[in-house]
Amino acid sequence: MQATERAIPRGATPSKENKMNRVSKPRPDLCRRGFLAQSAAALGGVGAALVLPAQAAPGKVLLRISTPAVADDWHAKMWTVFQQALERSAPGEFEVQINLNAALFKQGAEPAAMARGNLELSSVSAFDIAKQVPEFSIFTAGYVVRDPAQQQKIFNGPIGAEMFQRVSERMDITPLATAYLGTRQLNLRDARKVSTPADLKGVKLRMPGSKEWLFLGAALGATPTPLAFGEVYMGLKSGTIDAQDNPLPTTRAAKFYEVTSQIVLTSHLVDSLFIAISNKALQAMTPAQQQKLRAAAQAAVAYNNENRIREEAQLMDFFKKQGLQISTPNVDAFRKTVQTAYQQSDYAKVWPSGLLARINAIR
Repeated sequence: MQATERAIPRGATPSKENKMNRVSKPRPDLCRRGFLAQSAAALGGVGAALVLPAQAAPGKVLLRISTPAVADDWHAKMWTVFQQALERSAPGEFEVQINLNAALFKQGAEPAAMARGNLELSSVSAFDIAKQVPEFSIFTAGYVVRDPAQQQKIFNGPIGAEMFQRVSERMDITPLATAYLGTRQLNLRDARKVSTPADLKGVKLRMPGSKEWLFLGAALGATPTPLAFGEVYMGLKSGTIDAQDNPLPTTRAAKFYEVTSQIVLTSHLVDSLFIAISNKALQAMTPAQQQKLRAAAQAAVAYNNENRIREEAQLMDFFKKQGLQISTPNVDAFRKTVQTAYQQSDYAKVWPSGLLARINAIR
């Protein structure tokens, strides 16, 4: 299961395939020219995908990056910051190749590619990590991480070190830094007073169609309804669903504000992405190079986090101008109800003893 969903503009359709291209043989000279032209075009734009040969210049450390992020996403732009930070601290030592739009590996396939040594760097979600390190699922549960500030304290402290060590041992990749992915809020088709989970009883809340997401929807007090992301807009418009949950930037990008009346700031899931590197690549570096790599990763997530938080704050005014009501429920009541649901479930059985209490104690 993936933690993020890419908003696709409504009405977009694939381009028609040229029938002649299906039967004619490609000319090697034209293919090569096309590749070089695309590479040159990519080099001209900040954050553009650099799909280059998997070789570095002599004496340089090759760092191939694969991400599904699109060029205008902060999670794409942060890789340019990473690249620039490395070039400043270690000029000429690294060759960083940035591949956006899942051009190199599809979303979710990156951890296996890194473990095999076919990829050096990527951003990995907590949900992808939890597939192989089940105790990491605590960071996919509702109301565990409170806000972006606590998120950084958790993962930059002893808890992060302990959990990242488990990831390194079992997945053969090492998380370097934690990027803020966004805080999920509720978006209601028809406005209502929402103070506690009891106020969401009977609300058909669209959730991604996996058992983990559906459990979270039920814990929030709603009736979780699985629906593909591309169907959410029409589902809200027609009344097939009553609500959806996503970070505010996704709500704007997908134009859900056009078919809803209210945003309830439940802040039920503060999500993360982890800049991670293949252990094989990391261990091949000198200690000095490793230190510079980690510093570049921290610079990248600091850039992402600052801009993501600022964007979410600005969106409040945007939604108000669109006529939506903005309300804040009794978040403590939601947190208590949701955490109790998780603690009584099978999910919590794999969490390290005392870890939830340690996380809750971080302010």
